[in-house]
Amino acid sequence: MTRHIRRAAVFCALLLAALLVNAARVQVVRSDVYDGNPANRRASIARYAQPRGDILVGGTPVTGSRDTGEQLRYERTYRDGPLYAPVTGFASQVYGTTLLEHTGDGVLSGADPLLSPFPLWNDVTHGRPAGGDVVTTLNRRAQWAAYAALDGRKGAVAAVEPATGRVLALVSSPSYDPAVLSGNDAGAKRAWARLNGDPDRPMLNRAVRQTYPPGSTFKVVTAAAALDAGVVDDLDAATYSPDPYRLPGTTTALTNEGDGCADAPLRDAFEWSCNTVFAKLGVDTGLARMARTAQAFGFNDAAVRIPFAVAPSTFDTSLDKAQLALSSIGQYNTRATPLQMAMVAAAVADGGRVRTPYLVERTTREGGATVATAGSRPTRQAMLPSTARRLRELMEGVVREGTGTNAAIPGAVVGGKTGTAQHGVGNAGIPYAWFVSWAQGARDMEPRVAVAVVVEDGSAHRGEITGGGMAAPIARAVMEAVLTTG
Repeated sequence: MTRHIRRAAVFCALLLAALLVNAARVQVVRSDVYDGNPANRRASIARYAQPRGDILVGGTPVTGSRDTGEQLRYERTYRDGPLYAPVTGFASQVYGTTLLEHTGDGVLSGADPLLSPFPLWNDVTHGRPAGGDVVTTLNRRAQWAAYAALDGRKGAVAAVEPATGRVLALVSSPSYDPAVLSGNDAGAKRAWARLNGDPDRPMLNRAVRQTYPPGSTFKVVTAAAALDAGVVDDLDAATYSPDPYRLPGTTTALTNEGDGCADAPLRDAFEWSCNTVFAKLGVDTGLARMARTAQAFGFNDAAVRIPFAVAPSTFDTSLDKAQLALSSIGQYNTRATPLQMAMVAAAVADGGRVRTPYLVERTTREGGATVATAGSRPTRQAMLPSTARRLRELMEGVVREGTGTNAAIPGAVVGGKTGTAQHGVGNAGIPYAWFVSWAQGARDMEPRVAVAVVVEDGSAHRGEITGGGMAAPIARAVMEAVLTTG
């Protein structure tokens, strides 16, 4: 009898050992296979089992979480969703995450190990700390001013603080409400199909993910290159620029919208946006110097993140002289995001320095304790400080008595540059209206804001589209909002 009991005990021990070996195989050796199995919903259930952390603007959450009582319990909500969509992106139970919801997902979902004071304990218990918050650099008043001034027209606004690179406003229009994508019901699927099928592309972040020909706003870069190279050393001396200007090596004549551009001094040519003067300046400066200056401003940099990726702005480095002439007035292959052109204006305002733009000030735990900060940001010199001072003069002249008078703010010093960018086959498309600017309040020691605005208004009459008429008032509204913020 004792022998039978002993054999049964050994058999049971072998069964237990086999069970433990199989459990180890499932939980350790093949864990990745089971974790990645679409039928395994444990990760999704855990992810949505608690409220998501918030994205903050001016210390106030612009996101939230709603308890649905379902298996995927908490669903993302948004306050003023269309206003902040180009910043927050969406967090969907079906379609994933974008923009700050994506780059900040570890903190917002509670998965970031830095959120827990005892990360090893969480590994043992498989627990997850409460989601943290992402604190943005946005100026709430500037964001609203940009959105309201665009008034539903297709376009974008980007505003930065010249001395730091902090992004103060980032608006894209038309926009959408990210909340319609949050859940996993049929409504979310219908919204996804509708938004993706909309020809106006409301989910496209035009401020950072769309590039446009910058038109005459690129003349800021051309002027900087010419002044740095010594091609021009007197703002009021004749430039010996014919009107019309024959593009080198071609029979094509470049003209201007108005009169008075023949041999115009740089100051007058900048204030009245003479294409002939700046096309010739670009050719005289040369491709190497033009390309070097454009790249110093941030063109051709594919690594810009704020923290989500920004589409690279481009300046072609393999041009003949005719192509260089057109590129020097922001046409041909030259393309820029609104954020890039805000950086150009900011460099003029900040003594020629280009600050790396950033959108996240810090991340915090649930109770407000800081997890990480933006830290120091790289800076590069796009032009000589003396060149930046002279460009400030030129941009102030545009607003005081040139094509940008609609951007003037009483009691403030404002500099700007208008642009009307041609595009399409044979330039047949409705032009884009551009304006780039900076502003310094009466009590400020330095400029507080730099702005870029682009409007692509297909409903307007072609002859009515100008940077000074359509884009400058929008920039003014944003600058006023920043200057009046305490």
